[in-house]
Amino acid sequence: MHQLATLDYVVFFIYFIIVSGYGIWVYRRKTGHDGTVDGDSKDYFLAEGSLTWWAIGSSLIASNISAEQFVGMSGSGFKMGLAIATYEWMAAMTLIIVAVFFIPVYLKNHIFTMPQFLSQRYNGTVAMIMAVFWLMLYVVVNLTSILYLGAIAVSSISGLNLSFCMYALAAFAIVITLGGMKVIGFTDVIQVFFLILGGLATTYLALNLVAEHYGQSGVVAGFQQLTSQAGDHFHMIFNRDNPNYLDLPGLTVLLGGMWIVNLNYWGCNQYITQRALGADLPTARAGILFAAFLKLLMPVIVVLPGIAAYVLFKADVFGATEFGEGANLNPDRAYPVLLNILPIGLKGLSFAALTAAVVASLAGKANSIATIFTLDIYKKVMNPAASEKKMVVVGKIAVVVAMILGVLIAPFLGIDKKGGFQYIQEYTGFVSPGIFAMFILGFFWKKTTSNAALFATIGGFLLSVLLKFLPGLMDLSFLAPVGFAVRNEAGVYEIPFLDRMGIVFVVCVLVMALISLLENARGVKTNGLEIDRTMFKTTRGFAIGAMAVAVIVTALYTIYW
Repeated sequence: MHQLATLDYVVFFIYFIIVSGYGIWVYRRKTGHDGTVDGDSKDYFLAEGSLTWWAIGSSLIASNISAEQFVGMSGSGFKMGLAIATYEWMAAMTLIIVAVFFIPVYLKNHIFTMPQFLSQRYNGTVAMIMAVFWLMLYVVVNLTSILYLGAIAVSSISGLNLSFCMYALAAFAIVITLGGMKVIGFTDVIQVFFLILGGLATTYLALNLVAEHYGQSGVVAGFQQLTSQAGDHFHMIFNRDNPNYLDLPGLTVLLGGMWIVNLNYWGCNQYITQRALGADLPTARAGILFAAFLKLLMPVIVVLPGIAAYVLFKADVFGATEFGEGANLNPDRAYPVLLNILPIGLKGLSFAALTAAVVASLAGKANSIATIFTLDIYKKVMNPAASEKKMVVVGKIAVVVAMILGVLIAPFLGIDKKGGFQYIQEYTGFVSPGIFAMFILGFFWKKTTSNAALFATIGGFLLSVLLKFLPGLMDLSFLAPVGFAVRNEAGVYEIPFLDRMGIVFVVCVLVMALISLLENARGVKTNGLEIDRTMFKTTRGFAIGAMAVAVIVTALYTIYW
């Protein structure tokens, strides 16, 4: 039944009141404490010095886990199985690398935004191009997909109009975002609590449903039934003949493009790094390590329910009206369908968890959009003399405008046609190889020049587009023997997008190195960052935690290879 009962609404509104009330308390406490909430831009955008390690870790996860995971990744779990969990488990490893090598560079050089890094390391032209690039990417790909997928899920569960759900999610997110990063950071702790509690409850019920369908009971029996009834859904590394190889091409998830996806997302992304840039190094590292452990848990919440929905779908527990048939089969319906069969009350809790994930991600994304627009475009180009108070006001206006744009254009992008999670990954992948090449060489090779960075920015994007449409221009079957091309559903040989990202990254690095060496020979000067080896030393506690994460990820891949 696609509607909520009275008890479900009660549970949901308790969540709403707790989050909103706590946000208002944090906002007023901050105002009363230092009186700068409307006058200090760094306090508003970064919550400088006020987020604890557990708030940073919670905010990282709350901002990252959203509709694309609950809806999109569950849909991918339905379609391809546990292999999609590579985005979560490899992210846990990536977070360790970011904590050790990336964050110290940002903090040591007093970098607060990603365009600021590019301006400081290269020049204003590179920074401005990328600021505009990021704003377009955040609004057109990320904000819209979070809004639309979230609204689809909320509408499917509650029976409310899709457009109304989008407006309501956007409005709730705006309320949270206008309080600034400190409000976002601390309310995210509550959001993560509801997200994990509701998510685990949904997984528990889904596994129990599977067990009961086969005459058993309990989550252990349910999980055993998943592995027996859908054994093909429990392989992390796909062979080339797997129909999902284009999405997850074999060892690329361990040795290739998956690293670029994650290192760019977690290390070179304003939306994410912003949570740690206002803290000191030990606090930032502890928060990122906490997020890495939470990442290990996420597939239990967002992938297993999708596999459970697949098993129940194959057993004809759900009718064709729930998922569609044949070419109209929509795996992204998996999570909403599961929520609709939950008991009253628990359905409200899971509904609150999904809403928490969507709202937290929207708030974080909107805050990052406002930060980049205000500090890197408005302050530098439109009004260099802007006061701190004026910048905060402009940031709040940017939040509202970005959300309105997201609501208006989301329905026209075909986000639900491709599969929400893959939509985001592929279209972000057009720019991430070049961005990551520009960052990684900018960090650790002082000879990298501004023109080399410009090539990575523009040339990397153009090369990504060329490789995307190359199958329509020529036959790529000659790449099949070496594993760089496989047949798609239309029978045309295509390069998997994770491999495309790896190819573009390697080309960007090589050409950047060539351009830099030629310009160095002509005496072109570069702006190196302040870096010394002591920055990368960690505490014993962090090292032990990082080793634990590595051991767990290794064990998971060994078991489910």
